[in-house]
Amino acid sequence: MKDSQLQLERAGTGSLADRIYARVVEAILRGDFAQDNKLPPEGELASQFGVSRPTVREALARLRSDGVIESRRGSGSHLVRRPSAPSAVSTPVRSLADIERYYSFRLCVEGGAAAAAAEFHDADDLAAIRAEFTALSASMESGQPGTDEDVRFHLAIARASHNPFFVTTIETMVAPIRQFMELARGVADKKSAERVRTTQAEHQAVIEAISMRAPADAAAAIRTHVLNAKRRIFEGVLLP
Repeated sequence: MKDSQLQLERAGTGSLADRIYARVVEAILRGDFAQDNKLPPEGELASQFGVSRPTVREALARLRSDGVIESRRGSGSHLVRRPSAPSAVSTPVRSLADIERYYSFRLCVEGGAAAAAAEFHDADDLAAIRAEFTALSASMESGQPGTDEDVRFHLAIARASHNPFFVTTIETMVAPIRQFMELARGVADKKSAERVRTTQAEHQAVIEAISMRAPADAAAAIRTHVLNAKRRIFEGVLLP
């Protein structure tokens, strides 16, 4: 095994692609690609990190999903914005206690964002939230994990708050959210029709409260969803 890959295997948690993602984000934040805002080719990154091209490709796909890079035909991957902050990358999750702390943090932040969204959203915000919910539902119903779609749904709620501090904070939570969703994939009934219906109902309750401009109800609905998400995570970890 190459030294660079061995270092990646030893550092942090999550899949190898998660760690490549983190390393690329760190390089962006250091300004390594500032000269022409262009990332090295996949093959060069794979050689640099000592991993396969499919692993690099998965990490780059996440960066595109987060709006950090875009692919241009015949020109490779280009930066379109800097990651919001390094906190999502530099705060590792190493234990069940860290997961518990993370979800406590989500309860506070996302509850506040949902309440603000209920109070301050406009028609375009509500349409965006519903569109992301539709995309998420379609992904889950097709048996996919819906990781990217779920992240975009929660970000749409944050943007509807019209409070940039909620948006920035939740954007920096994207990497941990993905990590826990990957963990949730291990739950035996993750693709069951009952699990899909339950999650959809939780999301629908949030949307309904926001659309009714009921801040307290929106905060309560998102808290219920986050608590249930935590329960599903711990079921996946603790059940034999």
